[in-house]
Amino acid sequence: QLQLVESGGGLVQSGGSLRLSCAASGHTLDAYAIGWFRQAPGKEREGVSCISGSGDTTNYADSVKGRFTISKDNAENSVYLQMNSLKPEDTAVYYCAAGWGCTWYHADFATWGQGTQVTVSS
Repeated sequence: QLQLVESGGGLVQSGGSLRLSCAASGHTLDAYAIGWFRQAPGKEREGVSCISGSGDTTNYADSVKGRFTISKDNAENSVYLQMNSLKPEDTAVYYCAAGWGCTWYHADFATWGQGTQVTVSS
């Protein structure tokens, strides 16, 4: 069955960059929409970005537009989230998840990675 593993989180200063990776195994990612979600302490999990199975469609939350870029590499069976101009408000655990389409409802994504911590200091 499909499994997802995130990596690339860490501590970065405000204005810095991180690149998160979501590596898939068990199935090829072109069959799934892959979403990035994040959850800060005491807050609801929110959608950040999503890419369609074909890679033709990408979506971003308003809070990250112009700063984050989602991409995929079918050869590596991985999806990436390039995060630039990071702000302290971006601090959260970031998760990738697989679903049948790019929606903003986390319940629509059945397979989740374990999460990776992103901390942005001011």
